[in-house]
Amino acid sequence: MTAILDIDGLYKSYGEVKVLHDVSVSIEPGEFLVLLGPSGCGKSTLLNCIAGLEEISGGTLRIAGDVVNERPPKDRDIAMVFQSYALYPNMTVGENIAFGMKIRGVPKAEQTEKVAEVAHVLQIEHLLDRKPSALSGGQRQRVAIGRALVRHPKLFLFDEPLSNLDARLRVEMRAEIRRLHRTVGASFVYVTHDQIEAMTLATKIVVMRDGVVQQIGTPAEVYANPANTFVAEFMGSPPMCILPGEVTGDRAEVTTMAGDVLPIPLDHPVPTGPIQVGIRPETLTLGTAGADPELTIAGTEATGADLFATIDVPGGKPLIARLPPTAAFGPGDKAPFRIDPAATRFFDAETGVAL
Repeated sequence: MTAILDIDGLYKSYGEVKVLHDVSVSIEPGEFLVLLGPSGCGKSTLLNCIAGLEEISGGTLRIAGDVVNERPPKDRDIAMVFQSYALYPNMTVGENIAFGMKIRGVPKAEQTEKVAEVAHVLQIEHLLDRKPSALSGGQRQRVAIGRALVRHPKLFLFDEPLSNLDARLRVEMRAEIRRLHRTVGASFVYVTHDQIEAMTLATKIVVMRDGVVQQIGTPAEVYANPANTFVAEFMGSPPMCILPGEVTGDRAEVTTMAGDVLPIPLDHPVPTGPIQVGIRPETLTLGTAGADPELTIAGTEATGADLFATIDVPGGKPLIARLPPTAAFGPGDKAPFRIDPAATRFFDAETGVAL
């Protein structure tokens, strides 16, 4: 099967400043690719290169097998949904959705049919006669998506489409976009800095930092097996705790500020000596008194569904344990903890690369 998008060795420079470094990634038809990373990592620049809004400085970019390096945006068979919605304020919802078809000379009857079809998919039939000013943020985003959907392009590109919405609307629109992807079976490339969006929407995630791809994989792969400490700390809320440790014999040890030792059995060979240990909060749970090591709790934070206990470790970043909300512990208390060694990750002490 021909990849719907194939990027090979792409780089982008502005004069002497290189902002994308040797980016290579491909997706199959129907996949949902999320470009994820902090602000300034190059993800929006990469999306603009795919769209043809930015010229690439090197490498090859193919859409459905065709090299499109020099092809203008209108000839790439893509549709883009912007963060700002970009709706025409003087047009109704129906007119906004149909505008592109009108410009291309699509017959009026076909325009009406496609607008009705897309409005049904997005559940906005009742909004077709309204102006954008009379819509909520979520409704405007649906209209922007509808304008893209009527194109039936090979590739949909989304540039942080939910960042202008409040927290509740973001949750609702994530569900809408997930449902839309299943319904239309199209290929999506989606830019976000929100790892929750990435985890819930993607079939494949590309994690970027300073224009360099750090890891490519499914959400489960990127979360459970981060390629380095940057990915480990970027994914998850709270993120994976990266702690200084020491490997001796068949186990690693993390020593806390209180002098408590947390032993971690090794499930694969790791070189003896200093190491960085990655522990996710949900893998450190309450153990059994007398059978599991006791650690001194430095502080707690109740969130309703969970109680997060922090355990101070040399280096400034605490170890965090996710406990049941009924756990009755406070600062200074000692508690037995059990760790899942299969879910613990080990990284090189100097480079941060996974071992």
